[in-house]
Amino acid sequence: MTRTRSALSLIVATFAFAATITPTIARAQSEAAAPAAPRRTVLRAAHLVEPRTGKRIDNAVIVIDGDRITSVTSGGAVPTGVTVIDLGNTTVLPGLIDVHTHLSGESHDYYTDLFRRSPIDAAVRAHIYAKRTLAAGFTTVRDVGAPELIDVALRNAINDGVVDGPRMLVATLAISATGGHGDLNGFSPYIHFQQLSNIADGVDEVRKAVRVNIKYGADWIKVLASAGVLSEEESVGAPQYSQEELNAIVAEATTWGRKVAAHAHGAEAIKRATRAGVASIEHGGLVDEEGVRLMKEHGTYLVPDIYTDAYILEHGKEIGLPDKMIEKERQLRKAPNVNWRRAIAAGVKMAFGTDAGVYPHGTNARQFKYLLELGLTPLQTIQMATSNAADLLGWQDKAGTLVPGAWADLIAVRGDPLSDVTVLERPAFVMKGGTVYRSAAAADSAPAH
Repeated sequence: MTRTRSALSLIVATFAFAATITPTIARAQSEAAAPAAPRRTVLRAAHLVEPRTGKRIDNAVIVIDGDRITSVTSGGAVPTGVTVIDLGNTTVLPGLIDVHTHLSGESHDYYTDLFRRSPIDAAVRAHIYAKRTLAAGFTTVRDVGAPELIDVALRNAINDGVVDGPRMLVATLAISATGGHGDLNGFSPYIHFQQLSNIADGVDEVRKAVRVNIKYGADWIKVLASAGVLSEEESVGAPQYSQEELNAIVAEATTWGRKVAAHAHGAEAIKRATRAGVASIEHGGLVDEEGVRLMKEHGTYLVPDIYTDAYILEHGKEIGLPDKMIEKERQLRKAPNVNWRRAIAAGVKMAFGTDAGVYPHGTNARQFKYLLELGLTPLQTIQMATSNAADLLGWQDKAGTLVPGAWADLIAVRGDPLSDVTVLERPAFVMKGGTVYRSAAAADSAPAH
């Protein structure tokens, strides 16, 4: 009888304990499942420039919830219980955008890079170039060509938070005609590289090349519509795809919801690509009056990489480029500034792209001062690398601007970039998605009182 009472008492006690602890467990599980409130940060700076309008705000206060901007004001009260970053006497701008990069590589020695290093070498180094680019204030890039899908892997690693780098939109394997700018020229036919290739000829093959790129992760399609400098064709700008082939590439990309960027130096290639409906002409140094008119009519962006040209002429020998390539660059440089000025005067849309990788990553901002040679104002060059670039990428409400709802991608520089655009070469502060990646703030971060 005693044993029975003891067993009953134990059962009752167990149920009583369960009744007590179950709500506690349920509350803990509910609290764990509930999303955490976004972290809130406030930035204070002496000045802010909104590129879309060119408006300058003094005593700027920027409130950030998580990865988004929620308000931008001049002065005003700072919310309590938040982290405040005082950037002191700096000017804040949106994070910069480079729409023509190659983060998978960097020129050091032409023949060593070509014959003694594999795509594995490129993959091992790519994250370093990405980090350098972000630290230089470029929070978004469009990467327009990489071997072995390295750009896809790098983009995914950045998105997953595995490595630090800018937001990336990638084009994977550039589509090239046989013997064209993306094919190996000038060597024995018995030299072969065992790696992925998108050499395609004819309408059916170029359509398939677009599909292959998209299958493996391309955000954009890159087509090599003309010859180029850093390859061994005879010409620097001769067209290498027919109108029908370019039409097919753009039509196929459109079917899959992608835009096309066209490498095109020569006048005829530019016109063919523009008629086909590409979103941007990369380089475009030999554009003629008809090409300018077509680009204006179609709303096609021009992406002039003026600093790359100067770098090749200055450092081509140093990095071991064949004399033939340097001479092609020398001939090309006789025309672009005049042609680009013609495009600017006609109102052709312009975006900032550097071809970084031809020269060291992280020095992208050196191009700003060269763009002034085209008669552009500092504000116009900044717009090319912010609001214009974001428009080309289809991210005009997310990047390249400092308005509520946009990503908290921004930089701070010491000095006035509207009078001295070279200050953009030395950012003191870089934030991407509300996370600080470079900081030389005037005061340590601290909770607001």
